[in-house]
Amino acid sequence: MATLLRSKLSNVATSVSHKSQAKMSGMFARMGFQAATDEEAVGFAHCDDLDMEHRQGLQMDILKSEGSEEGGEPPLEGDIHYQRDGTGPLPPSASKEACSELSGQGKPKITAWEAGWNVTNAIQGMFVLGLPYAILHGGYLGLFLIIFAAVVCCYTGKILIACLYEENEDGEIVRVRDSYVDIANACCAPRFPTLGGRVVNVAQIIELVMTCILYVVVSGNLMYNSFPNLPVSQKSWSIIATAVLLPCAFLKNLKAVSKFSLLCTLAHFVINILVIAYCLSRARDWAWDKVKFYIDVKKFPISIGIIVFSYTSQIFLPSLEGNMQNPKEFHCMMNWTHIAACILKGLFALVAYLTWADETKEVITDNLPSTIRAVVNIFLVAKALLSYPLPFFAAVEVLERSLFQDGSRAFFPNCYGGDGRLKSWGLTLRCALVVFTLLMAIYVPHFALLMGLTGSLTGAGLCFLLPSLFHLKLLWRKLLWHHVFFDVAIFVIGGICSVSGFIHSLEGLIEAFRTNAED
Repeated sequence: MATLLRSKLSNVATSVSHKSQAKMSGMFARMGFQAATDEEAVGFAHCDDLDMEHRQGLQMDILKSEGSEEGGEPPLEGDIHYQRDGTGPLPPSASKEACSELSGQGKPKITAWEAGWNVTNAIQGMFVLGLPYAILHGGYLGLFLIIFAAVVCCYTGKILIACLYEENEDGEIVRVRDSYVDIANACCAPRFPTLGGRVVNVAQIIELVMTCILYVVVSGNLMYNSFPNLPVSQKSWSIIATAVLLPCAFLKNLKAVSKFSLLCTLAHFVINILVIAYCLSRARDWAWDKVKFYIDVKKFPISIGIIVFSYTSQIFLPSLEGNMQNPKEFHCMMNWTHIAACILKGLFALVAYLTWADETKEVITDNLPSTIRAVVNIFLVAKALLSYPLPFFAAVEVLERSLFQDGSRAFFPNCYGGDGRLKSWGLTLRCALVVFTLLMAIYVPHFALLMGLTGSLTGAGLCFLLPSLFHLKLLWRKLLWHHVFFDVAIFVIGGICSVSGFIHSLEGLIEAFRTNAED
């Protein structure tokens, strides 16, 4: 009995601590700190709560086991293990007060403006630095594609959220799903109830890992072009950057890192303003005659992937919409965020290309004069290094949950010990993932090719193909004819663009890999 009392007191104390953290999180949220910056657009705000959920799960298991030892009611069948999604019943041995403290914990709701800030961070990140390179190979068609991608991604984001809801017996629209994975599993049920979720998880992992690789590539590229006179190659700069990032393998949560997210985002906006200001100062020399209605057949498909990748945010929209104070404002929020993104991206890409024309490089800041290039690039490298832990931690969490912690369906033993600490071999796998991002950055140090490949493979799939397919599958009986037409058109066009961009990007990567191997 004394042990149970100590456990309950510890549980309540932990709950009070979590309430305090929630208040602090709410304060940071009002200041904008909840907007974790990651251009690959994954719901990284969820990652900050993983450690809290894990600790709560351990406490719930302790309460259940000790309650049964003290003669309490036995646990219900199927309730032996803590369910991470929170849908499982609470332990019967816990008091109502303790259970309410645990189950009542929720993320502070955010306003439409704060949700828009998260979306803006996802689609207005540092990867817009590659958009002028897309205009180089697409001309006015590249500008049209920036607008088209904004319209399509806004539409598919809305229909993806529509797939979360269904009508109940009373005719009311209720939320019956919580995530992209839930939607995918519902589409494949009942024959393959987990296939869709696994496909989405694989796509998500690929996009997250490729985002980490891009951060290493861009760090090496920017440092090499900032200090060309130093006897340090781009590969060496990438190795130095990875050495700085290696402590990411020891991360338990992202609270310390996420505090820098607002500063990183503000710094990036300042850099964009500096680039545009420099371009405007050379407006008299703009090469309007270089922008034409033609495309480079070999390289323009890569530009498609670059543009699509810069708009990816669908993977975390279900979580974002579920945490809004007024979910009815979601559509309006999607409209103004994507309109703003379309205008800013189009102007940035066009102005930068007009300034440097055929000399436009993969990362536009490399075109700046050496006097200001080093300062701007150092800020960008700092932002890239601070942003790396976000997709890395999310990728690790998905891998651990699906391969090591999925109960009886896990492929490998649990990588965490009974005390919640990461086992040594689990830490080794995390370090191996960091090293893998380095190896990819060394052997394929091409920012545009990697970005185009990722956008064509996972970006188009998660933003174009799967949302339209899921919308048709789940809600086809209630869709109007023009919705069906839009969904089919997006699926077909997205499929063509995805296959074309993937093939050309892969060819370019293979050629680059062979060249580097020969050198």
